[in-house]
Amino acid sequence: MPVNTALAAQVWDRYAWLRDNGHLDYVKKAAKCEDFFAGLQWDQNDLALLKAQRRPALTINKIISTISNVMGEQIFNRTDIAFKPRNEGATSEVADALTKVFMQVADNNQLSWARSDVFTDGIVTSRGFFDVRLDFTDSLRGEVRIEQLNPKNVLIDSDADEYDPDKWNDVLITKWMSPDQIELLYGKADAELLRSRTDSYYPYGYDSIDINRDRFGSARAVGWPLNTVTQQEYNNVRNIRVIERQWKKLDKVLHFVDLETGDTRVVPTDWDEERIAQHLAQNPQLATTKKLIQRIRWTVIADNVVLHDDWSPYKHFTVVPYFPYFRRGRTVGLVENLLGPQELLNKVSSQELHVVNTSANSGWKVKRNALTNMSTAELETRGAQSGLVVELDDINNIEKIQPNQTPTGLDRVSYKAEEHIKSISGVSDYMQGFAREDVAAKSVQTNKQSGQANLAKVMDNMNRSDFILARTVLDLVQEYYTEQRLLYITTDRLMNTTEQMTVNQPTPEGRIANDLTLGEYAIVVTNQPERDTFEDTQFDQAVRLRTEAGVQIPDKYILQSSRLKEKAQIISEMEQAGQTPEAQQQAELQMRAMAADVAAKEAEATQKGSDAQLKQAKAQKEIASIGQDSGQNEMAMEQQKLEAEMAMEQQKLDQEFQLKQEQMNREFELKREQLQMEMALKRSRPRPLVWRQYTTHNPRERRLPLRQRRVPRLKPPSKELDNAFRNSTTDFSWLLGSGR
Repeated sequence: MPVNTALAAQVWDRYAWLRDNGHLDYVKKAAKCEDFFAGLQWDQNDLALLKAQRRPALTINKIISTISNVMGEQIFNRTDIAFKPRNEGATSEVADALTKVFMQVADNNQLSWARSDVFTDGIVTSRGFFDVRLDFTDSLRGEVRIEQLNPKNVLIDSDADEYDPDKWNDVLITKWMSPDQIELLYGKADAELLRSRTDSYYPYGYDSIDINRDRFGSARAVGWPLNTVTQQEYNNVRNIRVIERQWKKLDKVLHFVDLETGDTRVVPTDWDEERIAQHLAQNPQLATTKKLIQRIRWTVIADNVVLHDDWSPYKHFTVVPYFPYFRRGRTVGLVENLLGPQELLNKVSSQELHVVNTSANSGWKVKRNALTNMSTAELETRGAQSGLVVELDDINNIEKIQPNQTPTGLDRVSYKAEEHIKSISGVSDYMQGFAREDVAAKSVQTNKQSGQANLAKVMDNMNRSDFILARTVLDLVQEYYTEQRLLYITTDRLMNTTEQMTVNQPTPEGRIANDLTLGEYAIVVTNQPERDTFEDTQFDQAVRLRTEAGVQIPDKYILQSSRLKEKAQIISEMEQAGQTPEAQQQAELQMRAMAADVAAKEAEATQKGSDAQLKQAKAQKEIASIGQDSGQNEMAMEQQKLEAEMAMEQQKLDQEFQLKQEQMNREFELKREQLQMEMALKRSRPRPLVWRQYTTHNPRERRLPLRQRRVPRLKPPSKELDNAFRNSTTDFSWLLGSGR
């Protein structure tokens, strides 16, 4: 971009105001907290004085162990994010799809580790920051990128008094960049303008251009050895401060309006009229309108050169904060309140060591020239040695100086300092695992929970930051994940299993399956324990319920909670073998039940046939006993009637048996087909047709034409579909016959 001194000066003035009105004070405090966390806990003047007095300077770093325990509490209680429908335009299916998309974004950005780093920044320096934006490095369609920011490089609105950045007026991100880095990101022309600078352009201050420093607000380095490098090398190595300002401004913006639900959504800035019309044609319930809203302006400068100035493509600031304690714009961490007790502990411990050191050789009183075998300097250094022999001209000419006694209660001072660290941080001995053996387990757990309650606000604010982070990612996904995408999601961390999911997929009916762009969704933040002992607890409980309580917990779930190294492979092999043992057992029980049912029906039919034969024999006996006077005609008629009834009864039994057998065969075949389909899906899932749309690196430029790429389908195995039944130890071949 051309030089715009007025705009650059506006951004610089805002930066200088925030820098000099609070941020430099924060940077100084944050640097001291980081030094104490790392064990650099002595003031340089105090060190020089102690060295001159030949006194020790001990560092008993209680801060790092205390803060590490708090970090462990965060690591042991990770956060899971889920989405739920909020209005009529949202569905549970899309909510589940969005949840899985967030899981993929988290995996791609190693969010669990980044989250721990931001949390550590917060509790150590009182501020931690995520940066969330689209990245086109690995994908031309853009992928959500989540990174950690150095808190010293983020200047927040000095008038902000709320935690949520949506309530801030602006936020600035600054960093040192070389001209080569600027050229890579913003173009050669702007980089050449900055390469030629030997000093900051008026009215920019002392920290606009620096040679080799990368610390916030540091003075310029002088005396660069130009005789050892060329002028071009000097210009490429030196650093230039780049300032990125995101600030709010009113603007009329085109929106999509859902006529059915009333929801509105900003039309992406990189969409042209053709694409908008195409989207409206695919979604007839949508219309467009212009609304006056507060948008984010995005300006980037280096010295007086404007590198970028345009409307932000995002709905929110890219910065997501974490503050352990936040009160009316004031941020507080854990380390800053531990500085005083830590300094007290170090000084008292050093004094105790000094008393111990001086008790052995506290000094001597010697009359001038009274020593005959050594000098006073030698006596000073060797005075505490065993077997020392001092030759004198007079025994009364030397006297040992009695050492100072340890001040009463000095040890209590160091104890109080340690207790102050525990009480202020909220980390007790019980949380650190230092409980006494004579204390009941229930009491230990109660005390531990009480200590965790002291950190409840610190953890709760982390959940708040997770909510803001999820909201930012959700808006990015709904705004820019508008095309069909094939995603691979890790659905089970323990089993390391992945799932394929296609989003924004057109259907033959003209709808969009898993349409991420429509609907409003609520964010649910839940804590999931991930302690090393959690799996053990789950495993023990599962085994106990199965062996003692008789609960039929499947083997798969017991294996999942075990610590077997190859548990995923074991479960996979069990499934590939056809079925798991419990599933095979269940199938056999079902087959046995079906066989027993058929046998019962056969016995019932046999019994009915026997009853019919007895009835026929009885009828014949009755006919034989009829007198001669009854007449042959009546006998014949009665016999014909009985034979007809028996024939009808037999036909009825045959029909009932045939129907029952056909029903059993249909149920058997249905069960077998179901198992076959499940096995086929587990062994080989065909990949759908993937439509990929490529865009330019710049999301505001028009998109290139569509290119479709077919992914070949995987052919399922042919001879393995019936293994679940054919490998069974029970013979059911009779059940597959044609009849009785």
